[in-house]
Amino acid sequence: MVTHLVYSSLHLSPLRSFPFSSLSLTSPLPSSRFARAGARLRRRPIMAAVLPESTLLHDIGVSALASGKLNRKLVHISVGLVFLLFWPHFSPGRYAPFLAALAPGINSVRMLLLGLGLWKNDAMVKSMSRFGNYRELLKGPLYYACTITLATSLLWRTSPIAIALICNLCAGDGVADIVGRRFGNKKLPYNPSKSYAGTVSMVLAGFIASIGFMYYFHLFGLMQENRNTILGFFLTSLAAAIVESLPISSDLDDNLTVPLTSFLVGSFVF
Repeated sequence: MVTHLVYSSLHLSPLRSFPFSSLSLTSPLPSSRFARAGARLRRRPIMAAVLPESTLLHDIGVSALASGKLNRKLVHISVGLVFLLFWPHFSPGRYAPFLAALAPGINSVRMLLLGLGLWKNDAMVKSMSRFGNYRELLKGPLYYACTITLATSLLWRTSPIAIALICNLCAGDGVADIVGRRFGNKKLPYNPSKSYAGTVSMVLAGFIASIGFMYYFHLFGLMQENRNTILGFFLTSLAAAIVESLPISSDLDDNLTVPLTSFLVGSFVF
């Protein structure tokens, strides 16, 4: 598949001097150029490694990208973590956390209006739901937005609980779903819908993301870096992953059980 893309790009620019001319877009591509392109990739092992003809990439592209599941999970992972990156750049004023919470707060209201059917936006509903039903936005997407809103306004940037909560929700739960779908052949004995690979990857992803943001916030003097905090992050990620693997988590919603567990455990360990 990837090689086909390489050949297609060569087909679109056979004339090097005028790559965007109408002639270059319509001129036929000699078959000999396919062989030369393949030979160049074979002579360049680095390029061959970057652009492999891998069944793994093909399977991921077809099964995840085509269905939109991977896209939704990448958004799930990135939105909260990118938002965390901006926390240190707000002023130290007393109203700063509430101003910062406006963005996810507005998104929470938007999810509520869409989920209740008071606002129509089919494109947004399809991009944020599994089956295209607007009622789905009243669960996972609404829980997600409300979690980040509350963590921002009530816990804020000096609290390791806020970091653990958002990192377990975004990085942990998001990576667990992606890894579990691809490598989760061995299921958990108490929940056949969850796998060992997904659970382990959730612990690692949530923990590593939490440690990364701990050091990032430390650069701004907002958080101390010590062994107790690191241990607290690990225990919180472990507890969140265990609860996420339970059948009750699927019945409720991961976006609700994961942050709730992170908050409760974090209140004891930090």
